[in-house]
Amino acid sequence: MDNFPLKNWIPYKLVNINGQVECHWLDTFDQPFAEPFFDETILKYKTLKGKNGAIASISDLQLLNEWADNLPDVEPTAIIFHISRCGSTLVSQLLATSNECIVLPEVPFFDDLLRLPYQYPGFNADATSGLLKKALKYYGQKKLESEKRLYIKTDSWHIFFYEQLRWLYPTVPFVLMYRKPNEVFNSHKKLPGIQSVPGLIEPCVFGFKNGEETQCNLDEYLATVLEKYLGKYLQIIKNDNRSLLVNYNEGPMPVMQKIAAFTNTPLNNYSLSIMEERSRYNSKKPDEVFSEVAPINIPSCLDNAMELYYLLDEKRKNI
Repeated sequence: MDNFPLKNWIPYKLVNINGQVECHWLDTFDQPFAEPFFDETILKYKTLKGKNGAIASISDLQLLNEWADNLPDVEPTAIIFHISRCGSTLVSQLLATSNECIVLPEVPFFDDLLRLPYQYPGFNADATSGLLKKALKYYGQKKLESEKRLYIKTDSWHIFFYEQLRWLYPTVPFVLMYRKPNEVFNSHKKLPGIQSVPGLIEPCVFGFKNGEETQCNLDEYLATVLEKYLGKYLQIIKNDNRSLLVNYNEGPMPVMQKIAAFTNTPLNNYSLSIMEERSRYNSKKPDEVFSEVAPINIPSCLDNAMELYYLLDEKRKNI
């Protein structure tokens, strides 16, 4: 492993220079991936100085394929989808307490690759699928001999790339996390995510028809996005027995044990005690004890999303 020339290096962003897509690289040294979101991990690595600190780490995107050969990596154990603000960050943090697990929470480079066809001419799903599979080899590098499992937490809108990801990983368990739409809605009203603001993610990713999103106010737009998430979940769970429905309201430790059983991840008493302690704290701010007050009100724009939620939860209970 030590003889591999790109040991610890990851491709971390794409840059368009006069129509040419450049791939930028980052040395992660021997540091683990531990932060709640991967953009925080990238910022941490950028502050580290080492022998490669002065190297201009830029390549043609296609070299990502060539350099991945013989990379000592861990195959994906599970891919975790979510509708945002539904406990997926805490689940990834609980998994990260184990030195057997590599956890990749919302990696910006994966999003760059999946959305390439929407941003650059000449790219399609076939091309980006090959690039994504190679990129995962860099991110799944073994830094510790104990590392045996690789968990990928997607961005919420990546559920609309389900067919592409399932084709790439036909046997990998998919976890579908969700929550009551009014609770997700209320969280975004307090602190908006980029998926809740029209235009920050290409509308066609969500399945909006041309110009449809411009006819919505902010509340209607967010409500429609949540409706589309839950509708997609219903489509998937109907035909994919390698997918697991998980409701935030089941509680963090029951959710964790359910995911562990579905993905064949053994948990001993020590692992469970560490996870139990971590689950008491805020997923995004590990030093703060977690507390929240669930909203009671359900705005009328959420009527369709709430109906889909109850349909989905009924399916979860009957599986």
